[in-house]
Amino acid sequence: VTILKGLNLDIEAGEMVAIIGQSGSGKSTLMKIITGYVNPDIGQVEVCGEKIASNAIDYKKNIGYLPEHNPLYLDMYVKEYLTHIAELYGIKDTQRAVAEVVEKTGLTPEKHKIIRQLSKGYRQRVGLAQAIIHNPKVLILDEPTTGLDPNQIIEIRQLIADFGKRHTVLFSTHILQEVEAICQKAVLIDKGNIILELNEDEISIERLEREF
Repeated sequence: VTILKGLNLDIEAGEMVAIIGQSGSGKSTLMKIITGYVNPDIGQVEVCGEKIASNAIDYKKNIGYLPEHNPLYLDMYVKEYLTHIAELYGIKDTQRAVAEVVEKTGLTPEKHKIIRQLSKGYRQRVGLAQAIIHNPKVLILDEPTTGLDPNQIIEIRQLIADFGKRHTVLFSTHILQEVEAICQKAVLIDKGNIILELNEDEISIERLEREF
C-alpha cells in the first residue's frame, strides 16, 4: 500500500506548522519518516541541513518527538524517567536539565509521583517534557491533545505555543481551533497527497472547515 505519493514540503526555521487530514490520510506516516522511525522507499528528508541517510545520530539530535500513543515507562517516577531520557541524550548536567523541563512543562507538583498515578493531562506533559529536554531545534508532535479534556487541551496548546516561539514545531491535529490559534502554516493531506497549504493570513476556521 502506498501511503505518501510525491509529497514535497518545505518548513522554515521557527515556523509552527499543523498537518491536518482525515484518519488514514498519511499524517502519522509522514511524521515517522521525518523523525527517522520509518524509511521511505524513495525520496529524501533533510532537517537542519542533515540527511538521515548520511548521519542518523546528528540528524536525530535535532528532533524532539511525541508520538500519538505516548510511550511512557509507567512504573518509573517522573524525575527518574526524565533523568533516564536526559542520560540517553548524553546531557551532561542531567539534574539541571530535568529541573528546567519540569518547571517549563508545569510538572512541579507531580514530579515525585509514579507516572502510572498521573492523570492523562499530566502524562501528556511528561511526554512533552521528554521531547524537549534536549532542547531540539525541531519538535514533532502527533495528535498531542487527543483524549484530553478542554482545560487540558488549552494547557498543552499553550506549552506548545511557548516552545514554538523559539523553535520549529510540526504537529498533527483534528482540532481546527488549534490551527487557527497558534500556527503560521497549515498543510492539508488527503490520501497521501498535499492538497492545500495555507499561510498564517489565510488560516481561518471557516476556510479549514470548508476544505477539511
